[in-house]
Amino acid sequence: MTEPTTLPTPIPAGTGSSTVGRDALCETVRAHLTAAGGVLLTGPAGIGRTTLVSQLAAELGSRGHRILRCSPSPSERDSPYLGLIDLLATVGDDVLSELEAHEEAALKAALLRSSPPAGDGPAIGRDALVLRIAVGKVLALLSGAGPVLLVIDDAQWLDVPTAEILMSLARRAGAGPTPGPGPAVLVALRTGAAGNESRDESRDESRDGSGHAKDHPPGGPVSAEKLCPQPFRRIPVPPMAAREVAEMLERHDQPPWPRPLVARLYEAAGGNPRTVLELSSALDERVRIDGASLPDATEPLPVPDCLRRPILDRIDALPPSARQALVTAGAAVRPTVELLRRAGCHHAPADIDTCVRHGILQAPSHGTIRFLDPLTPMVLQAETPYELQVNAHRALADATDDAVERAYHIARYTAGPDPAVAARLVDAASAARRRGAPGTAAELGRLAAEYTPAGERHTDTHRRLTAAEDDLDAGHFDLARQLAYEVLGDADRPDERVRAWNVIVDSCGQAMAEIADVFPEAVRDAGGDPGLLAQLHYRMSWREWMVGGSAARGHAHAVRAAELAAHAGNRQTEIMALSQQAALELFLGLPEAERTLAAALATPHDVHAMAHHNGPIYLKHRFHLVHDRLDEARAELRTLVYTLRQRGSADSLSQCLIGLAQVEIQRGRCRQALTVARQSLRIVEQAGLSQGPAWYAVSLAETAGGSLSQALAAAEAARRHSEDDDDRLFLPRALHAEGRIRLFSGRSQQAAELLRRTAELETAQGQRDPATRRWHADLAEALAHSGATDEAAAVIAKARSQAARLGRTGVLATLGRAAAAVSEARGELGAAAAGYEDAAARLRVARYPMEEARTRVALGRVRGRLGDGALSHAAFDEALRIFTKAGARSWVSLTCAERDRAGGRSVRLPEGSSWSERLTSTERSVVARVAQGATNREIATGLALSVKTVEAALTRVYRKLGAKSRVDITRIVMARPTT
Repeated sequence: MTEPTTLPTPIPAGTGSSTVGRDALCETVRAHLTAAGGVLLTGPAGIGRTTLVSQLAAELGSRGHRILRCSPSPSERDSPYLGLIDLLATVGDDVLSELEAHEEAALKAALLRSSPPAGDGPAIGRDALVLRIAVGKVLALLSGAGPVLLVIDDAQWLDVPTAEILMSLARRAGAGPTPGPGPAVLVALRTGAAGNESRDESRDESRDGSGHAKDHPPGGPVSAEKLCPQPFRRIPVPPMAAREVAEMLERHDQPPWPRPLVARLYEAAGGNPRTVLELSSALDERVRIDGASLPDATEPLPVPDCLRRPILDRIDALPPSARQALVTAGAAVRPTVELLRRAGCHHAPADIDTCVRHGILQAPSHGTIRFLDPLTPMVLQAETPYELQVNAHRALADATDDAVERAYHIARYTAGPDPAVAARLVDAASAARRRGAPGTAAELGRLAAEYTPAGERHTDTHRRLTAAEDDLDAGHFDLARQLAYEVLGDADRPDERVRAWNVIVDSCGQAMAEIADVFPEAVRDAGGDPGLLAQLHYRMSWREWMVGGSAARGHAHAVRAAELAAHAGNRQTEIMALSQQAALELFLGLPEAERTLAAALATPHDVHAMAHHNGPIYLKHRFHLVHDRLDEARAELRTLVYTLRQRGSADSLSQCLIGLAQVEIQRGRCRQALTVARQSLRIVEQAGLSQGPAWYAVSLAETAGGSLSQALAAAEAARRHSEDDDDRLFLPRALHAEGRIRLFSGRSQQAAELLRRTAELETAQGQRDPATRRWHADLAEALAHSGATDEAAAVIAKARSQAARLGRTGVLATLGRAAAAVSEARGELGAAAAGYEDAAARLRVARYPMEEARTRVALGRVRGRLGDGALSHAAFDEALRIFTKAGARSWVSLTCAERDRAGGRSVRLPEGSSWSERLTSTERSVVARVAQGATNREIATGLALSVKTVEAALTRVYRKLGAKSRVDITRIVMARPTT
């Protein structure tokens, strides 16, 4: 989470990058290029532009595009037509021979396939015009035989004559002597902090004296855009997400670094793939060859010379005043131009502008200064003499008007230990904590411990443990563990040792199986102290449920923890234990659950417990859910999320967002659910938390409002993470999510196996309330569809008995749908129709729109089998209305296909291996989006076409495929997918 006040950390450029992944970026580029437009990919060196370009070229080449590619280098920029020579290297003379004689001669001379007249340079005047026309005709000839893709990688090095030809053709695309569809163009341009050799759009070289963009040299993004025909799209290549970095390291045979270390590599590199690999290789060399140990959380990573040298070259090129401003900015907590001026950098605006022009800083936004490359502050600190750093901190301490920042700077220039400085840091940490900045509080707390005199051992221990607890809230689990183990090394008081053990347990997240040996030692350290034992029993309750797989044993520990905490007068632990006790009683179907929750919510309150994701406020929303009070559940979570965004732990915020995503799905707000689920995933990636729960939420949201293929990938990721963590609490949920996707995809047998495993795990844990984990109806439907109707009926009967006893109306309604599925599988269509009708009505009353629409799809199918065409279409239409309003795009497509099958209309499938062979690339793109349930306007927006163009393409598709409607198209696509 973003903190209002943070201490100096590298800030990756482009912090707004997407975390959805590069597959989505590739899909966007592919869709755009199928319309024969132009795409410009931009980004700094090492970000992966060339890799993406190569991947896209290979994929489009395999789909029938002819690829013409050039990849110029710096030494080739002054070689006329070298880019054109590379682009047309695979074009034979037989194609050139179709040109007019003078055009063929001019082109062959430029391509060095014939000897030009002596002394001739690049063509000018009439000769240049002839050459441009010749190139345009060649590309038109190639495009007439099939789609063509021009690829220009590293366009900043493209020679000027080639660039002028391509820009002229881009301007005249579709007009002039070569009308008709031309080639698509994919351009990659280096920008940003890659080095001085790369021009950026902020440089003057790409503009004329009036400030307008020049056509050449093609060094800046404005010029590179002119290489692309319309429709044009400029797409910055985003940094990799944390999970992609981990996968990349594995693919490149890098060592299996611990997760916290991978997170540090990702942060230090700003998500730049090449930088991550260089840092990892340098670290591997130091560990494997030099025999060094892995760096701890406070030790800097080794920066190899290949990364360090370019940064130092840019810094060394600065004049003295600009370098002083840069050092001061690197030392500042929140550097601004005004702060630097007050700190003695009297020419700060000019100095900062110099640093911007040297590619070191971003242009200030509202006065705030940011480094372009996150490695720069690390290298700058390592190379700046200590005396200069001390002077910078002293000047900043005098200049800042923020007490937290002043305490930090005073500590940085004061030689410790110093009790006055330590006390100032403790006060500053408290202020940062109140502001909702636990990471800042943790760093200040660690500094306070360092400045504590050696004779104050217990004070030092208290400060380290407080810092460790702040690190937990900030998601810095490796730092928290490190401090806790340091305390355990010399602490002798039971309360200190148990507090340290608690930090170690809490830092494990979902992976509590890793700390099996902790609890016996911690209990031994606690002795007979009821307050300390209460804290440990509370955590043992979680371990029994998550790792031991027993809610009953977990409940016993929670009850014991609450009793001990009440006896010791520890209200915070008592509230947390009562919340855990209530959660387990709800899961176990015990009647006292509501009473226990009320006890946890009663006064006196504890701020920490009330805002925690395992506290009573969060639990309250789950009680709302089992009673089908969706609006109340959403209100509770939204209030809690707001509080946690202001001040709270990354773990709690992530868990609350997961809960909110599930509620939004149930309320039929699929797009909102997908946004919230992805936010949760970003938080756990950045904080290094266990990712299983967040991937589970993404899977549910993708199933509802995204794509089933991405939902399946997310569910499999959730299952992998849960299995790796030995997390039996979330593993059945991940299996349930995966089983649902298989069920909806028509793979009932696979779904039944996954959902059986879900049932086994949940039943073994002691689940007695089917509203807490709603897998029962899905399992019964999967069993019914796979022919195991008796087993399905048994599942329904058991769940019905539990739900009726507890008054779970929504669960009973979904079980009614499952019972109708059993009737349908047995051929009892009349009973099935009546069952689906009743279940749909009950789900509407309970306000579960997605479940209601899913039930109406089944009702429409059965009505169709009964020959009730009007009633069948009415059911499908209502399902489509609900799914469309909810933004459930995959469900819209599935419902259209189901309606077509139920209507009994036959569609003559196109003969051949694939329907796509009959269509152009644009028509294929339109068809793919029609099958996903997109409207004509949505298709036009996604492909950068006009609505009329989409309508014309659909008209041609109907004729070529023999289809009469969008439903027919969907059926054809599903019946015979393209390869």
